[in-house]
Amino acid sequence: MELPTLDILVLLGYLALMAGMGFWFSRKNVSTEDYFVGGRSFAGWVIGLSMVGTSISSVTFLAYPADAYKTAWLRFLPNLMMPLAVLIAAYVFLPFFRRGKITSAYEYLEGRFGPSIRVYAAVAFIVAQLFRVSIVLFLVSLVVHELTGLASTPCILVSGLLVALYTVVGGFRAVIWTDVIQTIVLMAGGVICVVMIAQMLPGGLGQIFSVGLAEGKFAIAELVGGNLEPVSWELSLSSKTATMMLFLGLTVWLTEYSSNQNVVQRYCAAKSTREARKAMFVCVSVSLPVWAFFMFLGTSLYVFYQQFPAVEAAEMLDGARKAEQILPYFIINELPPGVTGLLISAALAAAMSSLDSSINAISTVSIVDIYRRHLVPGRNDKHYLRVAWLISGLAAVAMIGGAIILAESETKTLQDTGSILISLLGGGLLGLYLLGFLTRRGDARAVGMGIVCTMAFTAWTLLSTHELLPAFLHFPFDLYYTGFIGNLVMFVVGFLAGTWLPKRERNLEHLTVWD
Repeated sequence: MELPTLDILVLLGYLALMAGMGFWFSRKNVSTEDYFVGGRSFAGWVIGLSMVGTSISSVTFLAYPADAYKTAWLRFLPNLMMPLAVLIAAYVFLPFFRRGKITSAYEYLEGRFGPSIRVYAAVAFIVAQLFRVSIVLFLVSLVVHELTGLASTPCILVSGLLVALYTVVGGFRAVIWTDVIQTIVLMAGGVICVVMIAQMLPGGLGQIFSVGLAEGKFAIAELVGGNLEPVSWELSLSSKTATMMLFLGLTVWLTEYSSNQNVVQRYCAAKSTREARKAMFVCVSVSLPVWAFFMFLGTSLYVFYQQFPAVEAAEMLDGARKAEQILPYFIINELPPGVTGLLISAALAAAMSSLDSSINAISTVSIVDIYRRHLVPGRNDKHYLRVAWLISGLAAVAMIGGAIILAESETKTLQDTGSILISLLGGGLLGLYLLGFLTRRGDARAVGMGIVCTMAFTAWTLLSTHELLPAFLHFPFDLYYTGFIGNLVMFVVGFLAGTWLPKRERNLEHLTVWD
């Protein structure tokens, strides 16, 4: 597909704006405080919108419309627990990260459990994020390839180099403000799609609601044997029930707001605790409607292609093609020049808002938790700033290289390996932080046992999933609940080990809710 000139101009204008913002903010990066947390000077609404951009990512732009197009609204259900998780985080978790001048989420772990646990968490985060950004960049290259016809490698290079440019040069301020712009672009893209669909349908917006309701497309239902079946509300680990999906959502969002460096770094960048809380409330009040809107976009696409059938759209509905292709297909085939360029920009924005945050967070954790804390302590701040630039650049190179390997690989081995590593290293983080926040039990020894047991549990589920274990050793629960159970394992093992092991006197002042 050859893009019209107007689309190319819109796309180039967007890319130039992102690059220009990086160079604009580079003038203010004179210390690591500036580079990592923007001088701790941000208002709550700015931080909040940047958190929206980081959390919605490519999943919102592609997966949510795809899910609502092919099935119904079941997977929106976990998001309804976000307000409760944010409320808990704002008044229980946030104070631990706003005491003193914390920059990393893992500084708390050293005070609570010891330096070894801090290093473990930091290394686990860095490794998992390196794989994650490679996968995200690879996935967005597929979208840009679908929309433009360019080969995957040029798409990866253009997207990756641009993100690297403004993130490495501009630091945290560039990340925050580009995320704000990318959030606005992403939302505008979704609104344009729904407006265009409503205009083209004979019954307009009303037709979307009437057909969607009649065919159960707004239901909390799962696709079973080609039919949408409402899910039950019972407690069960063997199937996706509405109640368990809510538990899953609470686990996901509590993890996000207790231990995700991308989020904690934003807590630290707010100019006050009050502004940090405001950011959290802005994020939840914007994110939920945006997610719901992109689910509605998927339902709208279903109604549109019922009215105007297309072979490709039907194949995405019956599984012959991936449902994630439905929005790119609509953009290519139904939208006029200029609008297509804006939607391609929105696709890029969805990925960039995740990638830039992760690159800056990798640099922050590498310097604060490892390099300055253990490897090269006592140097002047200029030295650490130069090394931070270098690490950001190396992270970007690793991201681009990993995405190219994925694109050239027939077997997608890196993606599979990345998913496994992220699961192994990221499991139990919520349990670890809850053990720290809510109890006085446990030290590095107890947490070490919890980490080993949690990784063993996750490995068991992964081996079972890949049918590498005998049938009688397979797990008896739905894979959706692996993270929920893993956090429970971490907390229980850490608590019990902390109870049984000989006590070591430690000062826990300001480190638990009881102290």
